[in-house]
Amino acid sequence: MSELTHIGFSPVDEIKSSQLNLLKKTLKYVAKTSAFYSKLFSKHGIDPAKFITLADIRNIPTTTKDDLASHPDDFLCVPKSKIADFTTTSGTMGNPISVCLTANDIDRLALNEAISMQTAGCTSDDIFQLATTMDKRFMAGLAYNEGVRKLGAGIVRVGASAPSLQWDSIKRFEPTVIIAIPSFILALMEYARANNIDFRKSSLKKLIAIGQPVRTPDLQPNLLAKRIAEEWGLKIYSTYASTEMGCAFTECEAGQGGHLNADLLFLEILDEAGNEVQDGAVGEVVVTTLGVEGMPLIRYRTGDLAAQYTEKCRCGRCTPRLGPVVGRKQQMIKYKGTTVHPSSLIPILDTNKSFRLYLIELITDDLGLDGLNLVFAEEEVGEAQAEKIVAEVGDLIKVKPTWRRVPGDRLKRLILDPSSRKPLKILDRRNG
Repeated sequence: MSELTHIGFSPVDEIKSSQLNLLKKTLKYVAKTSAFYSKLFSKHGIDPAKFITLADIRNIPTTTKDDLASHPDDFLCVPKSKIADFTTTSGTMGNPISVCLTANDIDRLALNEAISMQTAGCTSDDIFQLATTMDKRFMAGLAYNEGVRKLGAGIVRVGASAPSLQWDSIKRFEPTVIIAIPSFILALMEYARANNIDFRKSSLKKLIAIGQPVRTPDLQPNLLAKRIAEEWGLKIYSTYASTEMGCAFTECEAGQGGHLNADLLFLEILDEAGNEVQDGAVGEVVVTTLGVEGMPLIRYRTGDLAAQYTEKCRCGRCTPRLGPVVGRKQQMIKYKGTTVHPSSLIPILDTNKSFRLYLIELITDDLGLDGLNLVFAEEEVGEAQAEKIVAEVGDLIKVKPTWRRVPGDRLKRLILDPSSRKPLKILDRRNG
């Protein structure tokens, strides 16, 4: 087994022992160098030297996005002169949060992605097509690029460019793996059909799926993944990551959740009261970064909702696995008496071939209650078709959304905000 993957195949006791040692080092480091955590530890009587088990971490209050947004400089553990890369989160749930990386943090990113790519069965013989941006302060593009270099493989940095350039690169360089948002693969397929390109005979064999879930909560391929697999034949590997954690959970061949990189991250899944949930139960993803130099985070609430699985995987790894993100805590709504995760509508709408533009709106109705509204382009969707679409969605999520139609140019401006790194799918209009 290579040095990149040995920890995942170690016995559970060894993994936990390694994590405890790394956690102790992290806590001592932030107590000394982080203004935010040194103050927090002092206030709550936290002494890293007294940590005996991993469970002792529960004595530390959680950190929220509001903490990070309100006191960004207090989380920085090194002088700004040591920062090698300045990034921000995508700002999906509000203003982007700044995250600063040292040169060592970039090396950690590279290690994480190399391990993740190995987990997905990739080797140095592969050629990767990177179909996600490297600019706009985006950490992921940098991480994938550095990870491929660490793996010793080749990379084609196409970015989030037009399908024509993507296909030119596929023909020219014959990549075997593409890293992309799954719904973008549908656009590549559509372009190929329109231009007489037989995508099933292309060099691409694998999709490392980012930014969108490709599995249902019971770990089966969702509609989006099924369509890509059935029509193109790509083997799909789901990933989950965030800028703040600088780490990714990536599926192995078994496709039963993304594996934790245990040397780089400590994972908790918590309920509303802050208690750990049972295996397979959905809770909030809470992470503690290990080995981060610039801006380490302790018990950071991501706002993402998912389940973890701790039994040994069929691949032989003993690390915990994370299921698909079923929604964001701030976006979860109670609609007509039913709990709805709006993000669960995205695979349903993305796979409908009769239209391309749509927006999921979270609204407040006349009674002050949460509402769910779908927005379509007038040029693409007629009134009868809109009724049919929302009825199909309603059958799947058990409640029927409302809908409206607007001019396509207006909808496109909302979805394709030039200041955003990715298309907007969900717009929260509640409370103005």
